[in-house]
Amino acid sequence: MTLALLVVALVVVLVALGLFVFGLRRRLIQRSGGTFDCSVRWDLPEQPDPSGKGWVYGVARYNGDRVNWFRVFSYAPRPRRSLERSAIEVVARRAPEGEEEMALLSDAVVLTCRHRDVRVELAMSDDALTGFLAWLEAAPPGQRVNVA
Repeated sequence: MTLALLVVALVVVLVALGLFVFGLRRRLIQRSGGTFDCSVRWDLPEQPDPSGKGWVYGVARYNGDRVNWFRVFSYAPRPRRSLERSAIEVVARRAPEGEEEMALLSDAVVLTCRHRDVRVELAMSDDALTGFLAWLEAAPPGQRVNVA
């Protein structure tokens, strides 16, 4: 009986510690500001699957001339993807279609981009989209900006 209680207590402590570290990581990512919720689909074919598959929920953070993207459900301290402002070309913008509506946040707008010849879709709120497009257009003089 004592051993069972000890095991249960240990499991509860480990789960609590895992959740604490998970929350701490998110706070550290957001601490420097310039973050927004952003789902990503990476390296898509020209005609993406409208079933909603492939979307990964995350948090993006502006960092100079880059946007670093972190998975929400991860303990990794480093970004999973990094998009350079000079290499981003906005191709199209659309509302979520079909089953995508359930895979994305309720107010999401999907932005189709190219980053170094890789097709990427970013889904973010309308406010985050406005900020993202303003950040793209605010490139230093001499850099090309491709906003459709």
